[in-house]
Amino acid sequence: MSHRADRELGGRPRMVDISEKPETFREATARGRVVMHPATLAAIANGQIAKGDVLATAQVAAVMAAKRTWEIIPLCHPLLLTGVDVSFELDREQSAVEIAATVRTTGKTGVEMEALSAVSAAALTIYDMCKALDPAMRITDIRLARKSGGKSGTVILEG
Repeated sequence: MSHRADRELGGRPRMVDISEKPETFREATARGRVVMHPATLAAIANGQIAKGDVLATAQVAAVMAAKRTWEIIPLCHPLLLTGVDVSFELDREQSAVEIAATVRTTGKTGVEMEALSAVSAAALTIYDMCKALDPAMRITDIRLARKSGGKSGTVILEG
């Protein structure tokens, strides 16, 4: 898009043109957590949530969200993802489920939004499945932890 055409848009949102960017391997990891009462965490760990296996369902939700990020975030490009890994850690000391999602592709744009969407969907699924038992749960600390590929190379925000 020319500078003149850009100015004529008057700052309106637009999808960035990535036609000229080279394809590279790209990876991003996002993290987040759901804080809850210890009894809720124990019920998740022991498979005692009425709606079923919370972490298995949250894992499927995370993968689905990563694959469909472009449909819910207006200016994201549709991407062919080559991998989505989701993991959960039960933090009994802090009474939380820690979520991590790593998304990979070979393409012209990064997968940070897909990783963040995956963590968000996993957290929302945990909340949905446990809210009857613990309406005071809190979804917190959703953030990008690491990304690699493209012009900016590797960016490590946390270990």
